[in-house]
Amino acid sequence: MIRTSRRSFSSNRTIFLSALVLVTLTASILSFIDSGERFLYNSISWETKIRSSAHIRRPNGISVLVTGAAGFIGTHVSLALKSRGDGVLGLDNFDNYYAPSLKKTRRALLDIHGVFIVDGDINDRRLLAVLFDTIAFTHVMHLAAQVGVQYAVENPYAYVHSNVASLVTLLERCKSADPQPAIVWASSGSVYGVNINNKVPFSESDRVDRPVSIYASTKRTGEEITLTYNRVYGLSITGLRFFTVYGPWGRPDMAYFSFIRNILLGKPITVYRAKNHTDLARDFIYIDDVVKGCVASLDTSGRSVGSGRSKNRTAPYRIFNLGNASPVTVPTLVSILEENLRMKATTNVVEMSESGDDLFAQANISLAEKELGYKPTTDLETGLKEFVKWYLWYYGKPFVQNRNV
Repeated sequence: MIRTSRRSFSSNRTIFLSALVLVTLTASILSFIDSGERFLYNSISWETKIRSSAHIRRPNGISVLVTGAAGFIGTHVSLALKSRGDGVLGLDNFDNYYAPSLKKTRRALLDIHGVFIVDGDINDRRLLAVLFDTIAFTHVMHLAAQVGVQYAVENPYAYVHSNVASLVTLLERCKSADPQPAIVWASSGSVYGVNINNKVPFSESDRVDRPVSIYASTKRTGEEITLTYNRVYGLSITGLRFFTVYGPWGRPDMAYFSFIRNILLGKPITVYRAKNHTDLARDFIYIDDVVKGCVASLDTSGRSVGSGRSKNRTAPYRIFNLGNASPVTVPTLVSILEENLRMKATTNVVEMSESGDDLFAQANISLAEKELGYKPTTDLETGLKEFVKWYLWYYGKPFVQNRNV
């Protein structure tokens, strides 16, 4: 029985490693090929790739431009749309905010499933013009953004460039398209900022005029800008206020990602708390649940009404919270990771700075439940178990002695 189990484990590990080698090799090849494609987007082969990727393969399907397609959420949304037969074209600039190698591996994964990602910047108006002239997108899923809260302290300009300027550039192209696409874009639960309403959970109708970070400020600015384009140019726009999204293929800058890395290496982890010794609590939402909300937003977006630069009626404008509605403290998250890894974390507790996130976040998701049929089904224990499995498969487990829990 033991030998059979070992053979099964060995076989599964071989399959995993083979798949990883395939994805990594594809990523290397694509990296070499795409190194010159940013400047060859008028070539016949390039146009063939984007037409094939954006081709709709199901009745009543949609054709979606996904910005930030090599990102965490963008990869999962692109795969979900492609798997049901929609046309999907990705756009990503593969910046180095975190290791581009992970994004390139995600790109290889998407390429295997028939999704082509254009390597380019949304602020490149010429590139956007070529894409929109080539493909009549029915929808745009705008997920590209400069993410992270702490990084904004040292580089605020990156947030203005990626979260404000690029949004305007994209909206300008969408307003001029005929027909105009419907737009779904990533806002953030960070816009709730200081809890001036003195209430939880956070609702879409709450005041959001006191953000506590540059990142949150740019997302709130984006909400005002999109509202203007909706009213003036007839664009159908849906903003999604994501809370703390986690899961396989996630972002290395996220706390849970660094926690597992440091626990495995036997290094201490930093846990922030308030000056009054209150533990931070976050509304953790698993990636599969978020993807369902994104796809439902696309399917219910309604149509833009300003095609031909002439607005003829009112277009939908919506904002939804996408969270789990069940906040969990950070120490609890650490405990779940310890249980899954069977290792004990060394924890350094640090008081949170004034420029960070709010202390407690909980989303009221009743509006999304009503309008989108949104219903998260993954609790944190289940979701983190899946993340740990993926992490150990992708990165491997270093040989470090540590104490068992």
